Amino acid sequence: MQRDISALRKSYSKMSLSKNEVPDEPIKLFDKWFSEIKSSTSLEVNAMTLSTIDNEGYPKGRVVLLKHYSDEGFIFFTNYNSEKSISIKNNNKVSISFFWEDQERQVIIKGFAKKTSEEISSNYFNSRPKGSKLGALVSENQSAVIKSKQVLIDKFNELKDEYKNKEISRPLNWGGYIVSPVEYEFWQGGENRLHDRIRFKLIKNNWLKERLSP
Repeated sequence: MQRDISALRKSYSKMSLSKNEVPDEPIKLFDKWFSEIKSSTSLEVNAMTLSTIDNEGYPKGRVVLLKHYSDEGFIFFTNYNSEKSISIKNNNKVSISFFWEDQERQVIIKGFAKKTSEEISSNYFNSRPKGSKLGALVSENQSAVIKSKQVLIDKFNELKDEYKNKEISRPLNWGGYIVSPVEYEFWQGGENRLHDRIRFKLIKNNWLKERLSP
């Protein structure tokens, strides 16, 4: 049965984005937007959609959490045996995107993903709560078919007892990726669907700034 949801719509009118007021370095605008949204909402503002291409050529997006960012790139952490990691190994061209509804803003970033250093991965793993560390051990075979959730619960409880009085070291199959950008697009919702879109493209180590039609 077809569901008609065509009447669902929202008008965007909170802000605008002028090309002349946008800094020449895209990371500066990202940092400004991220700081503004972080101080204005209780939502998980660092949630981003990571899109990869699988071995059959299909794109797949899933939400992961941004943990660090700089002009060098955007870092997230995951299981190196996961579907996303296998996809990155075979094709490291990825996209990450953020949608911040409160500010009527979207950021889309294209780039190349590669593993972070062992030091970065270990430092972040060591900062995690013990339950999250145990979870990383439980999901050693992330994305594999399992019989039931009880399998995970039993494994978690087993490891919880095993590491009751022991430190948990980062498993070798778990760590970070950094996405080095080659393109940013900043989208600001506008009235009458006349949205503002500013794109930055990396050309010979310089950022070309352009306005796009909505």
